Amino acid sequence: MTGPIDFTRRAALAGAGGALLAGLPFGSWAQSPLLKPSPIGGTGTSLTDFLTGGTPVRLGRVRLDLPVLAENGNSVPMTVTVDSPMTSGDHVKAIHLVSERNPVRLMASFHLGPWSGKAEVASRVRLAGSQRVFALAQMSDGSFWLGLADVIVTLSACIDES
Repeated sequence: MTGPIDFTRRAALAGAGGALLAGLPFGSWAQSPLLKPSPIGGTGTSLTDFLTGGTPVRLGRVRLDLPVLAENGNSVPMTVTVDSPMTSGDHVKAIHLVSERNPVRLMASFHLGPWSGKAEVASRVRLAGSQRVFALAQMSDGSFWLGLADVIVTLSACIDES
């Protein structure tokens, strides 16, 4: 033996972090349906199929409000409203916000329930240029409803400067 082992908290955390990272399947992340550039509503492992599990998506009940023209894609206001009574038997479970052109297409997921009182969310999003944005609402009965909006962005966000 060459001497006492220097066992500090920092060394223990670094070792545990390395062991954790070694066990993660990094190759499968690249194969994730969230990262595939397939179109919304497409077949196979598109983002819509991933979110809905293959359940058909209907147009209606969801209103997505975005400005028609956004000067800057870094902060675009949006509001999603779903026609639902928000009772324990009939309510919105989740609202997924999907971008057509952003590097990561699933921009946000909002989880709701009857306690929410109103099926409405408002936020700001980043957009990588002019595109169509989709709001997908998952209802308590298992159905999925879609709303969409087109927005023209004059100064894009989410773009790497290479």
